Amino acid sequence: MIQKSTIQLLRIPFSFFLMPVFWFALSFVEKINVANAALLFVIIHLLVYPASNGYNSYMDRDTTSIGGIKNPLQPTNQLFVFTVIMDVAAVLLSLLISPLTAACIFIYIMFSRLYSYRKIRLKKYALSGYLIVILNQGALIFFTVFNASNNDTDAVVPWAGSICATLLIGGFYPITQIYQHKEDRNDNVETISMLLGETGTFIFCGIIYALAFLILFIYFLSVNKLLLFFILFIFFMPVAIYFTVWFLQVYKNAACADFKHTMRMNKIASACTNMAFITILILNQL
Repeated sequence: MIQKSTIQLLRIPFSFFLMPVFWFALSFVEKINVANAALLFVIIHLLVYPASNGYNSYMDRDTTSIGGIKNPLQPTNQLFVFTVIMDVAAVLLSLLISPLTAACIFIYIMFSRLYSYRKIRLKKYALSGYLIVILNQGALIFFTVFNASNNDTDAVVPWAGSICATLLIGGFYPITQIYQHKEDRNDNVETISMLLGETGTFIFCGIIYALAFLILFIYFLSVNKLLLFFILFIFFMPVAIYFTVWFLQVYKNAACADFKHTMRMNKIASACTNMAFITILILNQL
C-alpha cells in the first residue's frame, strides 16, 4: 500500500513549475526525435524531479509549508525507498536514449542527493546551494534535452540557450525560498534569499531575469527571429506585472512574502513560460 505521505511528498504536480526548461530546450532543436523527447519528458518530470522532491522532504522533514504543499505530512522510510527506485528507473530508461543521456541524468541525481543529504547538505550554503540548483535545473537539463531530442548528431548546443536556461532558473529559484526564511534558519540552512532579504530577493531576481531577456534578444536578433522574442515578451507580461505588484506589497509589508503569494507567482510564471516556449517550439517547427 502506497502511503498518503509518500504520494504527497513526491510532489509530482510541482514538476509543472520546472517544465519550462524542457520546452525551452526543445524549441532550439530543429530536427526533433519525437520518441526520445517524449521518453525524456516522462523520465525528467515523472521520475527525476519527484524523486528529488521526495528525497529532499525525507531529509528535511518539514513541518511548515514547502513548494506546492501548505501542510506537508511527515515522511516514512517508504518515501526513501520510492526515491531510490525512481532514480534507478530514470537512469535505466535513459539508456534507451543514449549513454550520454543516462550519464546526464545520473549527474543530476547525484548532485540532487548531495544538495539534501544531511552529512554533506550543500543546500545549507547559500552560494553552493544556489549554483547547484540553477546549473542542474538550468544548464544540465537544457544540455540533456537538446542532445537527447536531436536527430542531428552534429548539432552544437547553443550557448545562448544554455546560459538563459540557467538564468531563468536563477531568477525564479530565490523567489521560491522567500517565505521559508524562518524554517530554513531553524534548520541551520542559509539560502540565497535569506542573504538578500525579502526586498533584495526581488531586486536580484529582477536583474537576473532582465539579463536573461537581454541575451535572448541578442540571440533572436542574431538569427533573424526577433518576432519570436516579442512573442516571448508578450507571454511574460503577466509575470512581470504580478512580480511588480507583489514586490510593492512586500516593500510596504514584509509579511506579504508568504506561501500564498509565492505559489501564485509560481503558477503564473510557470503557466506563462510553458505556453511561451511551446508556442515558440511550434513556430520553429512550421
